[in-house]
Amino acid sequence: MPNIQKMKGIRVLSLFSGCGGLDLGFEQVGDYRTVWANDFKHEACMSFEKHFGNIIVEGDIEKINPYSNKDVPDCDLIIGGFPCQDFSIIWKQPGLNGERGNLYKSFLRFVDAKKPKAFVAENVKGILTANKKKAIKQIVEDFQNISPGYLVKPHLYDFAEYGVPEYRERVLIVGIRLDTGFHFEHPKPTHGDKNGLLPFVTVGEALKGVEEVPFNNEHINIKERTKKIISLIPEGGNFTAIPVDSPYYVKGMISHVYRRIHLGEPSKTIIAQGGGGTWGYHYPEPRPLTNRERARIQSFPDDFEFCGSITEVRRQIGNAVPPVGVHAIACALKPLFLGTYTKVDLYKQQEELIKLPFEERYRMITQ
Repeated sequence: MPNIQKMKGIRVLSLFSGCGGLDLGFEQVGDYRTVWANDFKHEACMSFEKHFGNIIVEGDIEKINPYSNKDVPDCDLIIGGFPCQDFSIIWKQPGLNGERGNLYKSFLRFVDAKKPKAFVAENVKGILTANKKKAIKQIVEDFQNISPGYLVKPHLYDFAEYGVPEYRERVLIVGIRLDTGFHFEHPKPTHGDKNGLLPFVTVGEALKGVEEVPFNNEHINIKERTKKIISLIPEGGNFTAIPVDSPYYVKGMISHVYRRIHLGEPSKTIIAQGGGGTWGYHYPEPRPLTNRERARIQSFPDDFEFCGSITEVRRQIGNAVPPVGVHAIACALKPLFLGTYTKVDLYKQQEELIKLPFEERYRMITQ
């Protein structure tokens, strides 16, 4: 067994890094070390650099050459959340036909160049159904075909089931290089209502003492009418609680509109942007959540300071992967990099999968 104490760390490349939620989750379990990162948003890069050091390259990923070791170092693992707007179930789903849908090919290019032992790509739930499942089929097959081949397993996670005080469904696509012989299985939930699981972490627990955190904790000025609207909505409710004949009635297209937290439950999904009452609202106080409260719900530690305006910080937090949510998958992958596993024949597994009709193969790999 390798001496973990003397290891330099599992070298990680981070793509579409944002403020670094996915990186932080991996680093928090130990041994993982991000050595290079990229994002195009200036403020997100500032937040990332503040916590991980001067390793992030700000700019267009499509203009970066991953085949050059001088520009991009070698690695053991590639992680990242390629842009998800074109796969989101909140809006229309152009999928791979959207102007941002094909940015996953940059992720593909980096995997092809660096041949990591594994990769973890994060995206929204809508990627599983976009273009009548043609999008996920193409994405899986493209990664499979990178030499020497990857066994690719997408899985839908609800991060509340992994210790995050927030119901947040996201797809994690894990690829294992075939020649490693590492048998990977997506980790089972650790939290929930079922026997034997830990109870969900609630918003009430997450927000204890949050008012004492000195940064990213500004209260947002709102109109008196907005305060009145919020005061009419019960704990855990949204705009639909206001009667149609009320002078304070508002129309809303999505359930996030004037959604108030429920202190005894995980939060509904924190979103990155939008007006019309989509900030997420406190209970019992009739006000929007502060960014630090949103960060607590997203499981960021209090010493993680975000850079930028209130609106920009909101965007960074809402776009981030909750760090605690990926602890289980980071731990499940560790034996691959530490060499503490018994090899299996992944080539044979891949051959058997490819013979199956895609619907059946899809059902098997997403379990």
